[in-house]
Amino acid sequence: MIGAGAVGPIERIFEQYRVHGHRCYGETVSEREHALQCATIAEAAGEEDLVIAACLLHDYGHLCHEKGEGIASRGVDARHEELGAAALAAWFRPELVEGVRLHVEAKRYLCFLDPRYAARLSPASATSLRLQGGRHSAEEARAFSAGPHAALAVKVRRYDELAKQPGRKTPPLESFREVLVAWLLPSAADGARQA
Repeated sequence: MIGAGAVGPIERIFEQYRVHGHRCYGETVSEREHALQCATIAEAAGEEDLVIAACLLHDYGHLCHEKGEGIASRGVDARHEELGAAALAAWFRPELVEGVRLHVEAKRYLCFLDPRYAARLSPASATSLRLQGGRHSAEEARAFSAGPHAALAVKVRRYDELAKQPGRKTPPLESFREVLVAWLLPSAADGARQA
């Protein structure tokens, strides 16, 4: 019954996905489909709970703005990675929050490191890359890779690019409850128990 104590924050997140997860962000899948695919692929690869949770929540910031769907195609960068990290920081441990916050930097880094990776980006991801600053410079890449959360962010980003397959079967959000609960801040878990 580990999930019962964390109804508050986890339910709020799941509700965001239920209410706003149908939105598309320029890809051929919805926000909810993308999040579930990303987490499912990471889980199938045998990743630890931190990676799976970060994969599920990496684009949460897209659900936190009112700029509409497909905003990158209109030349707008909503800074969803910052919005998501800010929203999640009240509930989750810093490692998870940083995996969310840095996944865009990881894309920029991977595009610098591997031109083949950049060439395989989906059209929407290539468009957003330009708005997000393009490929890292050598200096940016060195600084990013030296950071304590770079490896997590790179893993999230690699799964992110694989999680854009229309019709792919995934388990429901609820199946990831315990993975998220494991990364809650003690204060968030305690607050949820009192709610």
